[in-house]
Amino acid sequence: MNTEKMAPRAAYLLVGVGALIMLMPFYFMFVFATHSRTDIFNLPPPLFFGGNFAINLQILTEKIAFWRALGWSLYVALASTALTLLFCSMGGYAFAMFEFRYKKQLFLLVMGTMLLPQFLGMIPTFMIMDAFGWIDQPRALYIPGAASAFGIFMMRQFISASIPKELIEAARMDGCGELGIYWRIVLPLLAPAMGTLGLITFIASWNNFIGPLIVMRSPDMYTLPLALRSMQSPVNTEWGAVMAGSAIATLPLLVLFAISSRRLIDGLTAGAVK
Repeated sequence: MNTEKMAPRAAYLLVGVGALIMLMPFYFMFVFATHSRTDIFNLPPPLFFGGNFAINLQILTEKIAFWRALGWSLYVALASTALTLLFCSMGGYAFAMFEFRYKKQLFLLVMGTMLLPQFLGMIPTFMIMDAFGWIDQPRALYIPGAASAFGIFMMRQFISASIPKELIEAARMDGCGELGIYWRIVLPLLAPAMGTLGLITFIASWNNFIGPLIVMRSPDMYTLPLALRSMQSPVNTEWGAVMAGSAIATLPLLVLFAISSRRLIDGLTAGAVK
């Protein structure tokens, strides 16, 4: 038996089985979105698509303001992504290219925030947002996390590995200001890392459930995860409608990931080999 040929085949088989297992929940979500609640709880459950999607969508839009929640989720995700890319790229550029007092200590402080569990910030977040008068306001979802420690770290590492300081010094000698250097030189070279960070940030914001749960009070201001959760009850949940809403909410992420998966891999591996 030729072990050199069998090893890659076994690896591909293992990866294929793992991918199939990971894709099964998505498949059943789309299948259940086309069946009624009674069909979903039949034994065995339906394995193929049905014809109940339009009814489930009608129930969904009657129970909650689905399209409004979808719009809020899109707005918050886009705003969060734009602000994160702006502030994290500026922070990473400063930590990578500038020398200033307490630079190492400040960077360690930024990295230290990554060690804190998310639930520890729930009460302080609510208190701060309440003091600002931002309860039930979308800005409470995208402004507090605009300068994330992970984003700053990622940008700093990419800039340190991929952008030579000599290029920045040459631009300064040519009379280019710091803002011009950042906008005309640094940002275009940051495209792979910014694409990766933007994709990660958009997905995290789109799927964010804890944040809206803390600061949103009015159902009209719910984002999509919170709106879909409001449909669930211990006794009478229209699971077909919930699955239909989840399928619609998941579809843009699947399309986005399929389009930008190569950029994601390139951005994560950029600078790994000098």
